[in-house]
Amino acid sequence: MANIISMTGYGKGEYNDGKRCITAEIKTINNRYCDINIKTPRHLRFFEDNIRKILKNGIQRGRIDAYINIDYISESDTVIVPNLCLAKQYKDAIDEIKNELNINGNASLDTIIKFQDVLVSREYNEDEEELRICVETAMNNAIENLVAMRLVEGDQLECDIRSSMIKILELIEEISKNSETIVQDYKLKFESRIKELLGSTYELDENRLYNEIVIYADKSDINEEIVRFKSHMVQLDNVLKTGGSIGRKLDFIIQEANREINTIGSKIGNLDIIQMVIEIKNLLEKVREQIQNIE
Repeated sequence: MANIISMTGYGKGEYNDGKRCITAEIKTINNRYCDINIKTPRHLRFFEDNIRKILKNGIQRGRIDAYINIDYISESDTVIVPNLCLAKQYKDAIDEIKNELNINGNASLDTIIKFQDVLVSREYNEDEEELRICVETAMNNAIENLVAMRLVEGDQLECDIRSSMIKILELIEEISKNSETIVQDYKLKFESRIKELLGSTYELDENRLYNEIVIYADKSDINEEIVRFKSHMVQLDNVLKTGGSIGRKLDFIIQEANREINTIGSKIGNLDIIQMVIEIKNLLEKVREQIQNIE
């Protein structure tokens, strides 16, 4: 049996090989799909496809924001490289803005070098294989910490869902119990209403009354809906026990449970039962919102 995994979490991983320190940070939130966004220093862009594969192997679903940073430790092996092409683009853009807005002065060096990636620190004769090992190790450490957090939150989500399920099952049992007397209550109210309108001298046609009661009993029978609703709750319990990437399955089951409880509400005019139906719908909506955060 696998654990339930939340789609919300944060993980940080580092790897230091004595020459460079790689830091990887991963943030995830709920999403219907696996939506990956990666931000890396310019000279690590060549490795983004590998980073994407690592993320997909460790995370099944959710919006994933990954941030990779590199700091060089050995000064003798580190060089600062100007990106002249990018610096010129920044300068031209600043000059264009100043001309358009009639602002005097030119773009200063202090301003330009503050922009990202204008000055890039990198190791001289960078060894790509060493770099790959550093990045992969930092990423795997970050994913491990992220998954640990997502598992903790997943356990909390399961506890909350099961707590709601207990209340829902208690209410559906109460509805089932109350529905047993609905037809008899309707018969008594119907007879009382006729006598109230036509007086006690009116002789009630038992056959017509019987037909009316049969029609009402057929329309208000909710036994099938209750059986199916309970079946959905059993399925919900079984899927929760399975664990893993179960968010979509749970969402489908809740949709079907909502369909049954809506049908029950439309068939029954009893005020007590309607109030319980409303409470169940509120609890199902709470469960549905929690399920949206499950991978």
